[in-house]
Amino acid sequence: MVDPSAADAVDRTRRALTDLPLRVVCLFPAMHHVPLDDERTHRVVEAAAAVPGAAVFVHCGVLSIGVRRKLGLPSRFDLRLGDPLAVSRLAMAFPKMPFLIPHFGAGLFREALMAADVCPNIHFDTSSSNNWIRYTPGLTLETVFTNSLAVLGPSRLLFGTDSSFFPRGWQKPIYEQQKGIVSAIGVPDSDAALVFGGNFARLFPQ
Repeated sequence: MVDPSAADAVDRTRRALTDLPLRVVCLFPAMHHVPLDDERTHRVVEAAAAVPGAAVFVHCGVLSIGVRRKLGLPSRFDLRLGDPLAVSRLAMAFPKMPFLIPHFGAGLFREALMAADVCPNIHFDTSSSNNWIRYTPGLTLETVFTNSLAVLGPSRLLFGTDSSFFPRGWQKPIYEQQKGIVSAIGVPDSDAALVFGGNFARLFPQ
């Protein structure tokens, strides 16, 4: 994770992607209060784009840190800065760099679809409980998968579980739920295999 406002942001990005075994730069504009069209963000992405095999993860939409909520701490995030349409501008500026938008845009699903439709280097990940769906009356996770596959195709959707609480990492119920949805909406096995591992392996080969 890189805060573009930090004085050493570009140097940390270069070091992480060259000296350390890291592959992805994670940007949280709502958390760090740095717009995606800010020159400081652009410099970080430019540094990442100079490293073959690197990618940029941009958290959009609703940002909630579970431990802060449990402790009753107020949110200091500026949700206006997590706009997927701003990701499209970066993706256009760096067309060979894969950009990952997690949680289908986390409440900004329509905007995420629009961004991905015009930028073939934008990918979605399917992680988290995806409770943001409640912000769009009538929307279901089945519809989210169906529409995402219609716009991005099976080669730009990456399965993930996500976790803010223990046990960290792998969440079997999320996997089972999403596998069931993909099967129920009739996704061919070959396409499902891309979503559930193949696309990740292609973007991040060992």
